[in-house]
Amino acid sequence: MPASQSSMSGAGEAGVRTVVWFRRDLRVEDNPALAAAARPAGEVVPAYVWAPEEDGPYYPGRVSRWWLSQSLKHLDASLRRLGASRLVTRRSADAVVALLDIVRSTGATQLFFNHLYDPLSLVRDHRVKELLTAEGITVRSFNSDLLYEPWEVLDDDGCPFTMFAPFWNRCLCMPDPAAPLLPPKKINSGDLSRCVSDELIFEDESERGSNALLARAWSPGWQNADKALTAFLNGPLIDYSVNRKKADSASTSLLSPYLHFGELSVRKVFHQVRMKQLMWSNDGNHAGEESCTLFLRSIGLREYSRYLTFNHPCSHEKPLLSHLRFFPWVVNEVYFKVWRQGRTGYPLVDAGMRELWATGWLHDRIRVVVSSFFVKVLRLPWRWGMKYFWDTLLDADLESDALGWQYISGSLPDGRELDRIDNPQFEGYKFDPHGEYVRRWLPELARLPTEWIHHPWDAPESVLQAAGVELGSNYPRPIVELDEANSKLQGALSEMWELEAASRAAMENGMEEGLGDSSDAPPIDFPQELQMEVDRQPVRPTQTPMMAGRRREDQMVPSMTSSFIRAETELTADFGNISEDSRPEVPSNMHLQPRMEREETVDGGAGNGVRMNGNYHQQNLQNNTRRVLGVAPSVSEASSSWTGREGGVVPVWSPPAASGHSDPYAADDADISSRNYLDRHPQSHTMMNWSQLSQSLTTGWEVDK
Repeated sequence: MPASQSSMSGAGEAGVRTVVWFRRDLRVEDNPALAAAARPAGEVVPAYVWAPEEDGPYYPGRVSRWWLSQSLKHLDASLRRLGASRLVTRRSADAVVALLDIVRSTGATQLFFNHLYDPLSLVRDHRVKELLTAEGITVRSFNSDLLYEPWEVLDDDGCPFTMFAPFWNRCLCMPDPAAPLLPPKKINSGDLSRCVSDELIFEDESERGSNALLARAWSPGWQNADKALTAFLNGPLIDYSVNRKKADSASTSLLSPYLHFGELSVRKVFHQVRMKQLMWSNDGNHAGEESCTLFLRSIGLREYSRYLTFNHPCSHEKPLLSHLRFFPWVVNEVYFKVWRQGRTGYPLVDAGMRELWATGWLHDRIRVVVSSFFVKVLRLPWRWGMKYFWDTLLDADLESDALGWQYISGSLPDGRELDRIDNPQFEGYKFDPHGEYVRRWLPELARLPTEWIHHPWDAPESVLQAAGVELGSNYPRPIVELDEANSKLQGALSEMWELEAASRAAMENGMEEGLGDSSDAPPIDFPQELQMEVDRQPVRPTQTPMMAGRRREDQMVPSMTSSFIRAETELTADFGNISEDSRPEVPSNMHLQPRMEREETVDGGAGNGVRMNGNYHQQNLQNNTRRVLGVAPSVSEASSSWTGREGGVVPVWSPPAASGHSDPYAADDADISSRNYLDRHPQSHTMMNWSQLSQSLTTGWEVDK
């Protein structure tokens, strides 16, 4: 267990040279490691090591790399203003080796850094402490990412919590976290004359056009994060409880990328929202007070994601409820590709996936919709979806993504029931009641009346003709009917329980044959399209660092203009022949053989190619491209969905929030049943030692209506 350094005493003594290792804490404000190294008059060597090979399959996606590059530039400028010579940057295949070289070349005697909680970082941090301590270097680590360290939040029996609600209630009963630290007044720079920096390259030529568009909507850097927080506190926060569910509005915080990269202190967010809550409570503003409660709950979910990952390091690979190890996932690359490209035939799902593909952003309600469709309707392995989110989201966060996908797949004690399919049509009218979000990202449906926008397959033929919509031609038919999907899902669940019962019987009888315990079975391999082609060779300081090899084109987030051009080209594929996929099957070296399925047709009509042509559709493509590129719409084009900021489109995000009487992950699911799988199937057991499972599952969910 890492040792938390809550006190600054004895740190950064005069004349002592300290290397401060920056990672996901790219700020000078409320940075305990930097503050400890800088006081009272210690010499500071700020360093950043780029070693993505250590992350294995979780190599950062294009938009994440763009954000990181901008944030490092901002941090370097801030450190220079405080007196540092520069931010030392290294490109290496081994972060520990690079750090050791920096320490030796600068003559430093201390290494300070802030904690991370994902399994890869925990292993790396342990190795850093072992090797550098053996070299006589003092190594200290601090908490800068959480309100409370994971080992500080325990139940009455001294065990980790296994459900979010009791975890967050315990956090709220604990003493308030320490106030955020101010930036150091001055940094005394260490001797860097013999310390060489590498030029870090985060993009190639093909990505620069797309990345330039990101800068029109986002401003990375810790000072910009502070401005974004202030704008949210003084604006959308007061109506957050009402507007957080709107998929096409600018009423949410947009803070998640800043929090992920550590440009914004979570303690600062907590204290400032608390002050707003107290002020509105004194003024009798109950709506504002409830908004603060919901937003703080979303901060609690972020805390819980790290807490869960720390206590269960396999959470990004394996389900935390053991019976789900036996669920027969469908290994179908065709479905996976159709989902990625927004061609499922369900407008809200397709709009969300096209927004993600084009911008690297998704409103959190739409994240739930597309991931639920992925897991329950298509029954694809949830790790595939989590990996695609990691590759394409601007705020990709391993801990939060693992929590979200485990929740959707029913893998958590307090997760959604796996047998409950969310109807995209009903979800559409809940989160996009006027259809503006769908119209923005699916221009081929823009002329459909709101009555039919979320289920065009039910629209009369005359309405479709008037709107220029030809199902199976310029917009696909549903890839699978929901009734059929529900029937197959129930069959898969029955098969899962049969396999689980057989496994239990085999173990209870002491039989070594049969299924046995498959907890060590490898997970389903990622499709080839999600495999990262990364240069694994160490980069010498004299070399020009090589970029990671490119993946499949449709895995990259393209520029806005090319995305629409490419959509027009891609969607000319013949859906009737979609099952004739020449690519090799996904390796399935599981303990349990996953079910292999291929659909003969996807759009319901053999030979119906999906064509996006015609004067009307071309006009809609132009209008949509103008919106996304930040060109102000004409009066006739303007609608309530237009939200511009400094010439760019404003991406929309709402943190997963909930009140004390709601689903803690989705916050708005009024139709969640209070039943739970383990209530209905007491013979099931958990892979982990869930100390509170039996007592907490009897409560069920209370949801606000």
